Amino acid sequence: MSIFTASDGTRLACRGAGDGPPLICLPGGPMQSAAYLGDLGGLISHRRLVGLDPRGTGESAVPADTASYRCDRQVDDVEALRAHLGLDRIDLLAHSAGANLALLYAARHPDRVARLLLITPSVYAAGLEITAEDRLATARLRGEEPWFASGYAALKAITAGRGGADSWQLVAPFFHARWDEEARDFDAAGEKEKNQEAAAAYAGDGAFDPAATRRSLAAFPSPVLLLAGERDLGAPPRVMREFAELFPHAEFVVQPGAGHFPWRDDPERFVTAVTDFLADAR
Repeated sequence: MSIFTASDGTRLACRGAGDGPPLICLPGGPMQSAAYLGDLGGLISHRRLVGLDPRGTGESAVPADTASYRCDRQVDDVEALRAHLGLDRIDLLAHSAGANLALLYAARHPDRVARLLLITPSVYAAGLEITAEDRLATARLRGEEPWFASGYAALKAITAGRGGADSWQLVAPFFHARWDEEARDFDAAGEKEKNQEAAAAYAGDGAFDPAATRRSLAAFPSPVLLLAGERDLGAPPRVMREFAELFPHAEFVVQPGAGHFPWRDDPERFVTAVTDFLADAR
């Protein structure tokens, strides 16, 4: 664990482990500690992973101004981490909601990003639409699962705006290739690692300007990997392909059978996709 100071004086923490060139990793949640990323399926054997605990999560301090939980205001935290590591340019990996922050950072500091890796990313910063049918069609790929009937009914209620308190628990299995005890424990731990107050402020008014971000991404000079899970209803492949097309130099990969956490669903396939991209995108 390493501690550094953000531009507003907030003390932030990053978790570093592994060998090789550093790969900065932004967690999702939003506003969840980077602990759940673990070793990214063994990627730690190839790169030194540096996971940022967003302000107010994990070992990072709660800021004096909680309005700074807004995504666009955290761009300076990533820049402070780059400076703390003494890197001129960074390889930047972001998962899920963390991709919003990665996009805003890449748009503001394109010269600082050597390679960008978006893993089952959120689409808010890019302003893309994921329809109810996108999610339902992806969910139907799991029709053989014993929990499918209750999960699909809950998903239909959520997409229709009628989801109840238990609906999100019932759809949790859709985000994993295997809904076993390990996956249930992983989900429960993730909820404890998330700062709910910060998550509510993350996408607040003014956080995103999708049109401006997309203009910046259209000129983004560095290589991009966008990796989707074939069965991920959080980031359905149809929309992920559209996402990849926003960049001039993007590689689009769909990991077969994977949900929202592809490094857990098939670690070997995930690590191969990432390391192949990092080796080729030089």
